[in-house]
Amino acid sequence: MHFQWYPGHMTKAKRMMQENIKLIDLIIELVDARIPLSSRNPDIDELGKNKARLILLNKSDLAEERWNDTWIEYFEQKGYCAVKINSRKSGGMKFIQDVIQKACKEKTERDRKKGILNRPVRAMVVGIPNVGKSTFINTLAGKACTKTGNKPGVTKGKQWIRLNKNVELLDTPGILWPKFEDQAVGLKLGFIGSIKDEILQTEELSAELSRFLTKNYPGILAEKYAIEESLDGFENLQGIAKSRHCLLRGNELDLEKASRMMLDDFRNGRIGRITLEYPGDFA
Repeated sequence: MHFQWYPGHMTKAKRMMQENIKLIDLIIELVDARIPLSSRNPDIDELGKNKARLILLNKSDLAEERWNDTWIEYFEQKGYCAVKINSRKSGGMKFIQDVIQKACKEKTERDRKKGILNRPVRAMVVGIPNVGKSTFINTLAGKACTKTGNKPGVTKGKQWIRLNKNVELLDTPGILWPKFEDQAVGLKLGFIGSIKDEILQTEELSAELSRFLTKNYPGILAEKYAIEESLDGFENLQGIAKSRHCLLRGNELDLEKASRMMLDDFRNGRIGRITLEYPGDFA
C-alpha cells in the first residue's frame, strides 16, 4: 500500500506559514503522542529556525503513560521544551500558558533589556492534519473560536486568536509534506486518521494495525473482540467480523465493516492505550 496525500490547500498553507513566520516568537507544534516522531512534519524544523519551540504530545490519554514520559525526555534531550497534554480536557490545560512563557523566557528577557515590556507572545500553532490543533486552541481559549472536526483538513486558512494580554495564537491548517521517504510513516499516519480514509485501502490498513497489536500488545484484541489472535492480520479481521456479526447477504463476512470498526475503536482509545513507536526505533 502506497501512502501520499498532499492536496492543493496544503501548498497554500505552507506558503502562508512562511510569510507569517517573521511575526512569530514561538512555534507550538502538536504531535500525536501515539506516534510522536512520525506525526512531525519535517518542514517545520526548517520553518522554525531561530524561533522558540514548544512540542505538545497531544492525545496523551490514548498512548501508554510510560512511553509518554520517555518521549518527553527524548525531545528535551534534543533541546525542545516538551509537555504531554489531552486537549479535550480543559482541567489539564491550565499549565499551558505558564509553559508558553517558559518556552519564550529568552525572548522576554531580550525584550526587557530593550525596554519592551508587556508585549504579548505571538505563537504559531502547527501540526499535521487531525492532530488536534483546533481542539487545543478552543480548550485553551475556553470557547469555540476555531472549527473542529474528527477528520483531517477542517482548518483551511489562518486565524489569529487573542487568549489574553500575554498570548496571541495564530492557528494554521494541518499540513503534511509532499513525499514520505519511509512508507512506514504513511502507514502510522493512516492508523491515526491523518490521511483521509477515502484514499486508503481500509482492510489492508486494519490488517496491518492488527498485526502490530498482536505482536506488541498480545491479548489486547482477544480481550476486546473475543477472538483467537493471529499474526495474520486478515484472520484477525475475519474473527472480529464473526464476533461482532459484521455480515453481508448470504452470511458472508463484511471485512470492510469490521475494519472500520477496529480503526475507530483504536483511534478513540476503546482498544486501550497504545503507543505505535518508541525512541529506540530512531536511534
